[in-house]
Amino acid sequence: MQVDGSLADGGGNGGNGSGAAEIAAAWARVKRRLRAELGEDVFASWFARLELEDVTAGTARLTVPTRFLKSWIESHYLDRVLNTFRSEIEAVSRIEVGVRGPAAPARPVAGAVKVHPASGPLARLHAAGPQTPAPAAVAEPEAASRGDGGAAELNGAPLDLRLTFASFVVGRSNALAHAAAERVARHDGEGALYNPLYFHAGVGLGKTHLLHGIGHAARESGRRVIYLTADRFMYGFVNALKTQNALAFKERLRAIDLLILDDVQFIQGKSIQAEFGHTINALIDAGRQVVVASDRPPTELEALDERVRSRLAGGLVVEIGNLDEQLRASILSARIAAVRASHPNFEVSPTVAAYVAKAITANGRDLEGAVNRLLAHATLTGATVTMETAETAIRDLVKNREPKRIKIEDIQKLVASRYNVSRSDILSERRTAAVVKPRQIAMYLSKVLTLRSLPEIGRRFGGRDHTTVLHAVRKIEKQIGEDAVLGDEVELLKRMLQD
Repeated sequence: MQVDGSLADGGGNGGNGSGAAEIAAAWARVKRRLRAELGEDVFASWFARLELEDVTAGTARLTVPTRFLKSWIESHYLDRVLNTFRSEIEAVSRIEVGVRGPAAPARPVAGAVKVHPASGPLARLHAAGPQTPAPAAVAEPEAASRGDGGAAELNGAPLDLRLTFASFVVGRSNALAHAAAERVARHDGEGALYNPLYFHAGVGLGKTHLLHGIGHAARESGRRVIYLTADRFMYGFVNALKTQNALAFKERLRAIDLLILDDVQFIQGKSIQAEFGHTINALIDAGRQVVVASDRPPTELEALDERVRSRLAGGLVVEIGNLDEQLRASILSARIAAVRASHPNFEVSPTVAAYVAKAITANGRDLEGAVNRLLAHATLTGATVTMETAETAIRDLVKNREPKRIKIEDIQKLVASRYNVSRSDILSERRTAAVVKPRQIAMYLSKVLTLRSLPEIGRRFGGRDHTTVLHAVRKIEKQIGEDAVLGDEVELLKRMLQD
């Protein structure tokens, strides 16, 4: 896209705002092209948080939140970004990458790109003076204390004092992972156990909690532990290369008893992957324990070298499954108890707690967020937490996590059709067996497949009381356990509604 006077001054009508909007639109196209050319994984790792701050004097100034991202993009992708940008705005001849400070907005509002007033063609790009780069130390506070060329990075990331084995809630989906974590953390014999120990799970299912728990327990026993995220490992290695401390970096890592590495799926770059592989091999061969976590099993880490994937898969690989309703209820109960320690008047009834545990299915972080919202309601309004207030407080958490919105009306129509009755029959007061059974099945499916509360379901079934719905749900649950034919029938209805 050629930038001319009409872009700089908005064609004489809209001032600089129109030009800013066109620049923002061009930047959006640049990011779309990078995503298409580099692939989703690479784009998400390196460019998702790259933002355009301004375009002036022929220079497009971009910002990222960390020094590591700045260093990596400058070393590996600067020319590609420049060429892609120039295909949209020919007058851009240079790219600068800065680091956003903590007070700076993470994502500028579209159309709010800085415009420097001037006149004549390409005024926006040529008139303004040089921009002052953001100080890197502001964006990464720990860097201010470094005076050793990055050696402080070798101490790893701090362990969260809240994330211990004592605060970890064990359930069916994470029992094996928890048992393996405790065995590894408290092992005091020769060599290492399950080496490497590899956890994989989705977001918010407890893998990072287990890693911190391992770190705390191992340190308590006097072992030398380093906990690193993938970003921190990569930053440390790149910084060590720049400051010619690579040998010290490697020796420091290989002199520990236990290496804990989180989010290994983000490790990128040939040289860094090679060093990661060498480090893993050296530690395992020396009998030192390695614990790794990722969002996928080793075989699916396509960005990693095949030999590294093979080594990671050669230990104990444990998947942490989704939280079942019982585990969610336990996590919720533990969180409520923890909050009550500082807010003694905070009360959540068993009915409300059961509803929240049923409604929020994605992960433990959302459960914690739900408790915080209920607490805010109770403390700010002074009112009791009721079912209605709970539904309002967690509505967005439920809506954003629901994979498919199944309507109660759709359930009623399908069940009515399946049992040769009308939807009006199901909503009526009729109590014949031909109507009662499909009505109860529809109520059961409404409870299982939607996040509506019992009172809400009752209202959708002709204004019935929530106790009627509860009776129907319990009756169908019991019959499904006793009658395999009915169980298959209900399962078929579920699949039809979910497809």
